[in-house]
Amino acid sequence: MDEQSSLFALFISSFLAATLLPGGSEAVLFGVLTGYPELYWSALSVASLGNTLGGMSSYAIGLFLPDEKTLLKNSGGSMRALQWVRTHGSPVLLLAWVPIIGDLLCVAAGWLRVNWILAMLFMAAGKFARYWAIAAAITA
Repeated sequence: MDEQSSLFALFISSFLAATLLPGGSEAVLFGVLTGYPELYWSALSVASLGNTLGGMSSYAIGLFLPDEKTLLKNSGGSMRALQWVRTHGSPVLLLAWVPIIGDLLCVAAGWLRVNWILAMLFMAAGKFARYWAIAAAITA
């Protein structure tokens, strides 16, 4: 796979990994960085962008949930994510990268109508930090 195709595959896998669908963008990041180490910053940027946009798609889903009962049904009955977003606001989205709970935080933020720009910025910061740590471990 060439450089462009590798980055495209990384974008798609990181986007899907941030949605309610399971995904393994870390493996794709590993493949890109071992095959093309010169793409370090490009790969980090593409993975972070894809993962952030995936998180924002979960945020958008939250915007369309009509009531708290539907939100609880879609989140498996857990109030924890909703309460964290209510208590801490958009900074809690630094944890949007955490498996399972991150998706719920994004949906809850959308449902609570947290400022979308702040939500996106905190999401992006947390996701970039995670990918940076993974990339540093891969290239060490």
